[in-house]
Amino acid sequence: MKKIAVLTSGGDAPGMNAAVRAVVRKAIYDGVEVIGVNRGYAGVIDGDFVKLDKSSVSDIIQRGGTFLRSARCDEFRTKEGRQKAAEQLRKEGVEGLIVIGGDGSFTGAMLLNEETGIRTIGVPATIDNDIACTDDAIGYDTAMNTIIDAISKIRDTASSHERAFVIEAMGRHAGFLTLAAGLAGGAESILVPEMKFDMDKVCENIQAGYEEGKIHSIILVAEGVEMDGQEFTTNRDVNESNAFLIGKEINERTGFETRVSILGHIQRGGSPTGRDRLLASRLGAAAVNAVLSGETNKMVGLIHNKVEVAEIRDAIEGNKEFDEELYELANILSI
Repeated sequence: MKKIAVLTSGGDAPGMNAAVRAVVRKAIYDGVEVIGVNRGYAGVIDGDFVKLDKSSVSDIIQRGGTFLRSARCDEFRTKEGRQKAAEQLRKEGVEGLIVIGGDGSFTGAMLLNEETGIRTIGVPATIDNDIACTDDAIGYDTAMNTIIDAISKIRDTASSHERAFVIEAMGRHAGFLTLAAGLAGGAESILVPEMKFDMDKVCENIQAGYEEGKIHSIILVAEGVEMDGQEFTTNRDVNESNAFLIGKEINERTGFETRVSILGHIQRGGSPTGRDRLLASRLGAAAVNAVLSGETNKMVGLIHNKVEVAEIRDAIEGNKEFDEELYELANILSI
């Protein structure tokens, strides 16, 4: 194999640049040319390619985001679009494609391989950390630490004004990030999509803490938390997030002055932690090893601190198990 390509796709995650750096330098070490694809799958279809060398990836390991950029591409969702992408790659002489992203990006890589024969390897990068076949995804640790830092800062003002704060973290379908950040940040309540919650219990905990002398409460909520089966005393605006509804309900039931803070895309940015840089470097290099050894339609991941190669379909279709024991521990330690 003489030439491979690398792209970043889907939501950006801190550490993507470190992964690209590892891909480029490991491939060059192995005597293989590397082509960078700008703007994800849209760039493949458009032939937006750039040759990458060692200097191209200098001074990027500490940068957040992705210098190759990312973009949505409806055309690539079609079979015709994927055929066009394959033609562009073959025209460029690319024999293998490394895709750094989440499950949507992996789906594109899988279909591209199955329909066109282009060799593909996936590298998991998503702050949600919801990809099966790997313990951690690139960007997860950095996002967790960003949330922890936000909790600490919000707790300062919550204590100063004797308030409860509902903080919304990212996680539309998964609560891995919210649980880890909530436990490490000392949140009094953690609400995630995987676990049903009792609004009465949330309010009782806040009230009990207040009676014991606690002058603030932090309720960390994943954006996709389920609200079914909950009875609320407040009316909901159709455009309001669940976090605002929960904040209103806490105020209504407890009388505790409550504020809501939605962290939003701040969680995606920032310089990656050392742990994310290390993970990205290991997985980027492993992806090169995989594609050069003839693997295709696979992903590289980290299981018990060991790099493993799995079927990309298993990563897409598998359900990553939510750690209920960790959730229970968070509840115990929040008392």
